[in-house]
Amino acid sequence: MKLQRKNRLRAVTLGALAVSGALALTACGSDDNGGGSKPSGGASASNASSIKCDGAKGQLLSDGSSAQKNAIDAWVKNFSQACGVQINYKAGGSGAGVTSFTQGQIPWAGSDSALKPEEVTASKKVCSGGQGIDLPMVGGPIAIGYNLNGVDNLVLDAPTLAKIFDGKITNWNDAAIKKLNPSAKLPDLKIQAFHRSDDSGTTDNLTKYLKAATPDNWKYSGGKTWQAKGGQSAAQSSGVAQQVKQTNGAIGYFELSYVGDGVKAVNISTGASQPVAPSTESATKAIADAKVVGTGSDLSLQLNYNTKADGAYPITLVTYEIACDKGNKADTLPTVKAFLNYMASEDGQKLLSGIDYAPMPDAIIGKVRTTIAGLS
Repeated sequence: MKLQRKNRLRAVTLGALAVSGALALTACGSDDNGGGSKPSGGASASNASSIKCDGAKGQLLSDGSSAQKNAIDAWVKNFSQACGVQINYKAGGSGAGVTSFTQGQIPWAGSDSALKPEEVTASKKVCSGGQGIDLPMVGGPIAIGYNLNGVDNLVLDAPTLAKIFDGKITNWNDAAIKKLNPSAKLPDLKIQAFHRSDDSGTTDNLTKYLKAATPDNWKYSGGKTWQAKGGQSAAQSSGVAQQVKQTNGAIGYFELSYVGDGVKAVNISTGASQPVAPSTESATKAIADAKVVGTGSDLSLQLNYNTKADGAYPITLVTYEIACDKGNKADTLPTVKAFLNYMASEDGQKLLSGIDYAPMPDAIIGKVRTTIAGLS
């Protein structure tokens, strides 16, 4: 299995280089080009021919969630081959993406958090006669990645995680960690906890989990900006993953696609019969328990962070594609709709599980497809 993953990794690296060359003319700023990329699942003859271009043309710029970057890269590769469109997704973080969208700099953005009321208000200035809406497109677990020599299997629960990231538990042989891992040889070593330095929907979703699952141990209000004191920071998911990879005793949080090659994932004790490992299947199972809480065309979800269902991984995020429901610019609307349609299509969603993301449950993605069709 590891050999297969390494071979697929080599394949996507070559594919990514080809795509980046094609996008060089449209690049604006730096991408989150960390070493966590997984296979892009290149376009086969069948799925390439099934992509509907529907008038897509020219160039398309976007920005936002670095959590979905590897998925976007795979979708861009296939869509560009089929339609001849150049797409540059900067992956500068959810905060940067939402800001660029509400300022009218890009026609669509990616965010791991649904739009806040004030962001919806701001979007009305650029969505003529409409507003920004949330389209859940990419799911996945937020892996708690660690690097600890001699410890290959590690179990943590919400209270212990909260205390680690809040600087209340500072050593790997702490009694609370020992209790959860009685057979592990935990070293007398300082914990090096890493968090995001940039505004991040991944941070928002992790802290939502901690607030819901252990409110007595996580007193912060949450949001895209890291609020706990102490710890060390790095930019974007790739930066946090890189710091964990090169630091014995480190722990951090990022998407499952960044686990591997020296970074292991924590299993989470939820109260279910067994601790749950992050996987595409365990994330989809958790997302299926979500409720649509958006109104009108908005499809923002409320996740159940307190799930105790067997096999459901609780630290799960959903990345939304954010676009205007009405008032999209005429020159970019056909391309945006065609690309979003491909992302939400059966082929587009099927691609996700092969690159460590969770496809949206059928009931949710069906609503997304209908909403995309009505964008104007």
